[in-house]
Amino acid sequence: MDTEARATAVPGGRLSRLARLGSLATGVAGGMLAEGARQLAAGKRPRVSELVLTPANARRVADQLAQLRGAAMKVGQLMSMDAGSLLPPELADILARLRADARSMPMSQVVEVLQTHWGPGWEQGFERFSFTPCAAASIGQVHRARTGDGQELAIKLQYPGVRRSIDSDVDNVATLLRVSGLLPKGLDLAPLLDEAKRQLHEEADYRREADNLQRFATLLAGAGDFVLPQPVAALTRSDILAMSWVEGVAVESLADPQAADQALRDRVASLLIGLLFRELFEFRLVQTDPNFANYRFEPETGRLVLLDFGATRAYPDAVVEAYRRLMAASIRGDRTAMGEAAQAIGYFRDDIHAHQREAVIDLFRIACEPLRHPGAYDFGASDLAVRLRDAGLKLGMERDFRHTPPADALFLHRKLGGLYLLAARLRARVDVGARVARWLG
Repeated sequence: MDTEARATAVPGGRLSRLARLGSLATGVAGGMLAEGARQLAAGKRPRVSELVLTPANARRVADQLAQLRGAAMKVGQLMSMDAGSLLPPELADILARLRADARSMPMSQVVEVLQTHWGPGWEQGFERFSFTPCAAASIGQVHRARTGDGQELAIKLQYPGVRRSIDSDVDNVATLLRVSGLLPKGLDLAPLLDEAKRQLHEEADYRREADNLQRFATLLAGAGDFVLPQPVAALTRSDILAMSWVEGVAVESLADPQAADQALRDRVASLLIGLLFRELFEFRLVQTDPNFANYRFEPETGRLVLLDFGATRAYPDAVVEAYRRLMAASIRGDRTAMGEAAQAIGYFRDDIHAHQREAVIDLFRIACEPLRHPGAYDFGASDLAVRLRDAGLKLGMERDFRHTPPADALFLHRKLGGLYLLAARLRARVDVGARVARWLG
């Protein structure tokens, strides 16, 4: 990707960001009128949903949220991964684009950010600073630099205005999606949106991320299979995270048979899935963002590089214990115990119908299939993701099923689902039951 070609200034002011969302709503409405006129001219009687969810409107939504970045883009990413099974496929496709569609700041804005937080003359402390980012995401972008004393660093810069725009952006995007008809009318998004705001405020605090990075480095100190960058406190600010540069190739590149054999792909997926179980059951601290870009591989050492600890979440003992009971019950095939554990997690409202309760338990059974499988589970040959999607869509389309799961569950499932997708991408075979067995006895 040509990073310079995709560099666009991030709107920082509240009014300019609101104007972008307003123009998006206008564009969607205009697109609806044009599509309606086209279909009427062709003798068709279009439904509103067909007018809203056109390819042109899909592009409008994704492109505008990508240009706003920050919370506006992040809420789209969260919804695409956390509520995807409850959303129309067209909207899920729109939002899924945002996971990869990150645009960088132009050089002038990068310089402005650096001067604001490091002060005039900041460049005197560096032998080299690359103004072309090596990575760009929803709330920040990463640059490579070398200090005067020869340290190779990764410098993550936050987009201007992200922190102060979080609450209004989340509310504005949710309102836009509702009034444009892109969401099911009865879907209760309030808990997810509140949690999105809370997590975004935490992710926007780069000092907090530096602390999380150091905490995980300590927790994994004896694990030779992983390597993490080291934060540089002297250069880190609330909007700038400085850390040591760690080499590595994109973990998805291992899907190429020329880059990795079956044994290596199996090992990588096994390590990451096993790490999630350690995070949940041992650390009670989970890095909940399953973006593939957060994992890299060092070919020379065989170690996995772990990046981006902004979306780190502590899990209460009661929730961890409920998940332990849920997984153990799934392996035993005990649906009653699974239901009790799901109730403890917060999955069932008092007014849930019996068939809906059973449908939720079925979803958990599908998700835990790799845990029950004897020996290595072949993710590459499995249709697990499709079955999970179809079961979730069927349940979500029921008019009187309006329950949004608790945030702890949403973010954990987001991570597990992301690792399943990565394992499928790598066509990996993983003995998941063996990786989790020590905690389920």
